[in-house]
Amino acid sequence: MAKLYFRYGAMNSGKSTALLQAAYNYEERGHRVLLAKPAIDSKGDDAIVSRLGVVRRADFTVASNEDLLARFHQERARVAAEGGDVSCLLVDEAQFLTEGQVDDLLRIAIQLDIPVLAYGIRTDFQTVAFPGSRRLLEIAHSLEELKTICRCGRKAVFNARKIGDRFIFDGDQVAIDGEDVTYESLCGACYLEESGGVLNRGWRPRLDFSYRTEPDADFT
Repeated sequence: MAKLYFRYGAMNSGKSTALLQAAYNYEERGHRVLLAKPAIDSKGDDAIVSRLGVVRRADFTVASNEDLLARFHQERARVAAEGGDVSCLLVDEAQFLTEGQVDDLLRIAIQLDIPVLAYGIRTDFQTVAFPGSRRLLEIAHSLEELKTICRCGRKAVFNARKIGDRFIFDGDQVAIDGEDVTYESLCGACYLEESGGVLNRGWRPRLDFSYRTEPDADFT
């Protein structure tokens, strides 16, 4: 049975480069692969862009309201019409998929016996998990962290958003890296230093698991 793999890391950890290398490895051995990415990722239009400068056009993009499994069947039929079959599906920026689309990736791996390699980041600039990443962490057969370093030399785990030279910690969850918005990968210590000790800006409710020290009146 094929597996669903989630390879994640902070920004600048080489995710797109690793995806393109994996595609090359398959094709070098005569296998046909499909490359996909969410349509919301406007960087590079319909291309997968590595920070090392390697660019490759995706075979298809996935809209947020699209049935990913149906679209995969459509793309696989196109490959079959050319006389081949799909050996692997590789997905870039998988954090932008919906939970249902991630479920479809699992169906492709298990029911169609085609390996799926999904690459993405875990959390947004407020340290909150993207829905697609959260679902991948829940159901992927294999999890692999791709590492990069913070400016201080520690392992970077968070993605801090910047406008110009200024860090910001409020705003929409999705803002594509580009001319106006950039990101810097930071370790936990440097992130907390820049955010003033704040995580998730307090908008996500926290569960209170504290215990009362006084006995309950009903049990005295």
